[in-house]
Amino acid sequence: MVDTMGIMIPCEGNSIPARIYTPDTGKDSYPVIVYYHGGGWVIAGIDAYNASTEALAQKTEAIVVSVGYRQAPEFKFPTAHNDSYAAYEWVLKNADTFKGDSARIAVVGESAGGNLAATVSLTAKQRNVRLPLHQALIYPLADNDFTTPSYLEHQNSLFLNSPLMMWFFNHYLNNPEEGDDPRISLVDADLGGMPPTTIIGAEIDPLRSEGQLLAQNLEAAGVATTYQLYTGVAHEFFGMSAILAEAEQAQALVARELKKAFGTE
Repeated sequence: MVDTMGIMIPCEGNSIPARIYTPDTGKDSYPVIVYYHGGGWVIAGIDAYNASTEALAQKTEAIVVSVGYRQAPEFKFPTAHNDSYAAYEWVLKNADTFKGDSARIAVVGESAGGNLAATVSLTAKQRNVRLPLHQALIYPLADNDFTTPSYLEHQNSLFLNSPLMMWFFNHYLNNPEEGDDPRISLVDADLGGMPPTTIIGAEIDPLRSEGQLLAQNLEAAGVATTYQLYTGVAHEFFGMSAILAEAEQAQALVARELKKAFGTE
């Protein structure tokens, strides 16, 4: 129920791929979601998260621009973060060329992509660029603390575990000290003035604790925040609505919050 089109987005003298998902409803204009996939800034890509992006386009009746940022180990920090912000600015300036409404833009990301989506909002705030209307962060990577309760619980969990997270950090960061950068450790960032936020958590996930802490810190900074933890499911469950009722529920919650922000609920 969506049409897709591949494009290239310019960034830092280069270009990155993106895929545009447009609802097949024949409207002249749609809100826009800029989406960032997971994979620890190292693996996966647009194709791996196709189920999530198609679901978002259908359930929000918005255009989704899925961004294929450059990845480690070839491209170290902050390349993925810079590419992600460049894509957001490109959408702001070019949304009308693909039926997008530049006044109604949100960001969504899963896992490391949730980190990227939040950093896009932080960067826009710092540069006095128009903020997204909403950010939906799906089990976001938000800290570099490997001693949280959920890290200690999930040394051997599927689909993500503590050793794999450390592997991602080792491949993306130039040195361990970069883990303290607020673009990585979002829980330590200045979160005041961020967009209204939805955070989805999974019980079986080393990132669970930092997602909860990020939600608490956003609320403490005065940001309207909706947090929902889904029990009995693992990291990466969001795109599995064909087989998991919890994924369907999480997608519906995110879609509802996005449509509120777009004024289309």
